[in-house]
Amino acid sequence: MDESRNWPARPATMVRVAVVVFVLAWIFGPYELRSAVPVLLVFLIALGLELNFLISALRSTPSPRPDRKPQDVDRERYGYEGETDDLLLVRRDGEEVWIPYSGESSEEIEALIADAGAPREEVDESTFEPEGRRTLAPVRQFLVGLGIICALGLAIWFVESRTGWDSLDGSTRIGAVERFSDEASRIAGKPVSIYCDESRDFVGAVQHADGVAEVGGERAYLTPEICLDLYRLAFEDQVRGSRTGRALAVLAHEAWHLHGVRDEGTAECHALQSGVETGRRLGLSEETARQLMRQQLTENALRAGGSVEYRVPPDCRDGGRLDLDPGSTRFP
Repeated sequence: MDESRNWPARPATMVRVAVVVFVLAWIFGPYELRSAVPVLLVFLIALGLELNFLISALRSTPSPRPDRKPQDVDRERYGYEGETDDLLLVRRDGEEVWIPYSGESSEEIEALIADAGAPREEVDESTFEPEGRRTLAPVRQFLVGLGIICALGLAIWFVESRTGWDSLDGSTRIGAVERFSDEASRIAGKPVSIYCDESRDFVGAVQHADGVAEVGGERAYLTPEICLDLYRLAFEDQVRGSRTGRALAVLAHEAWHLHGVRDEGTAECHALQSGVETGRRLGLSEETARQLMRQQLTENALRAGGSVEYRVPPDCRDGGRLDLDPGSTRFP
């Protein structure tokens, strides 16, 4: 008997496959996916669905035991309308057939079966799964799903601990943060501190922000992903296209908040201009730094929804009110 008969195997399998595919895409896919969707949320949804499957299976009504006694049509056919215990069930060519039985010996029963043209076969005594085993089947399925979720969580931890910001030793991270703080202090016009929010208490997908700073304050928080991209640029000379540009823009953006700029659009406009010098100081050529900031300016115009407040205002242009270097024709 199929132990998972009362278990919604197909939906459960689809959910598990979807979770595996998403987690692999989250690990190896674009940064935008990591920044947009917290993987913990995906795990919680998957766990909730597994619990729903388990509860549904436990609450489902088990299949009733078939009535193996002779049916009315069998009793009428063989003249046993008033009796139910004197017919013997055998199979013939895959079809169940009732044979009259009145206390015959084993040899006589064999003869009756032979006369009926049925092959010798044991009486069908269908076995049904005990109630305890039927209950354990969905529990086992739930444990399988839970095991998959835990395995994926361990996979993410393993990858992050060896390739992410957490893979760097403590002294390396401290040195990197000091470098980021120096660059932010230049923009803020005063000593400020940059922190990489490894616990994600202040920034991340849940807060819908790659960085946060108190306006006019002295500290700002960046996501570990932004810190890692800045580290790769400053200490490993790695340029990862728009990811590097985004990291520079976020660092400069939060530094302008520390400087005292409150409006998000204005802070973003100033950040895209300051990001050129910051990128150059961290190892980029001026042309590459400008190209990355122009790319960020282009992507800024495409923002919608929750990021609309970060759109730069119309005055964010060459010679405009927000141009930090009106004497130059290069913008940003």
